[in-house]
Amino acid sequence: MKNLMVLAFIFLTGCAAIPSMNDSCTTDFMEAFGTCKEEAVVVTLPASERLANLPAAKYKPIVAVYRFQDLTGQRKNRDNIADFSTAVTQGANAFVIDALKTAGKGSWFRVVERVGLDNLVKERQIIRSAREEFEKKAEDKKLQPLLFAGIIIDGGIIGYDTNIESGGRGARYLGIGSSVKYKRDSVIVSLRATSTLTGEILLNVQTKKSILSVGGGYDVFRFVDMDTKLVEIEDGNSFNESVTYATRAAIEEAVLELIYQGHDRGHWVIENGHRHPHQHDGVNEKHSTTGENNEHE
Repeated sequence: MKNLMVLAFIFLTGCAAIPSMNDSCTTDFMEAFGTCKEEAVVVTLPASERLANLPAAKYKPIVAVYRFQDLTGQRKNRDNIADFSTAVTQGANAFVIDALKTAGKGSWFRVVERVGLDNLVKERQIIRSAREEFEKKAEDKKLQPLLFAGIIIDGGIIGYDTNIESGGRGARYLGIGSSVKYKRDSVIVSLRATSTLTGEILLNVQTKKSILSVGGGYDVFRFVDMDTKLVEIEDGNSFNESVTYATRAAIEEAVLELIYQGHDRGHWVIENGHRHPHQHDGVNEKHSTTGENNEHE
């Protein structure tokens, strides 16, 4: 009877650590514990909210994003494994474009296509050929010219540092113990705006985002029944913040700071006298929130 109670305790403890899933699994084991897929969701970050709530620009700059590369050269770090996968995303330019289009609910930048420019040019050639074939009016054959960008937005992921801080704590008493540990990584992003007329770098911003990993668990190691039978129980879980999520957050913060910096230096104007408080206490004489004593207005 005592053995059955011990086994039941171990079983229930293990079930508590298994995450809930849904009913799309095919194996009997998965069906016994639930389902095994999650619904897709729209990813939003706090930086996205601040970008979306920016006051509108007085004039919308036309910008182009050619590439936003991984410049770290980092590979995924695994013990005793040679892993050739990269540590950070190779498609960060999509995050830059998304952040630019998110700013002020789309009221800040006119972003022109440059990543897929070859496909765009080919499609325009097909349209032009079709119109020449079927249209009779000369004016209907003309396509509007492509927009040219006054500013190029580029940069890259310039740093990915692992295990810059780690620690933990634990305790054990009479064979029963628990522990928790954590690790902190970081990703650093650089973003700059370059004038296409002069080649001058107008704005340059770096942002940093921490990436946290936390794990914990407990264990029981006891002899029972006159110290002749061993009971051993282990349980635990861990949470690893997504590197892609952190990279997107750093890029969005860089775009937000780029907008503020461009306003401060007179390259564009944020409506309603909005200013960005760089200091943690929100005080900065150069960033009036009332529009008074402001040399940029």
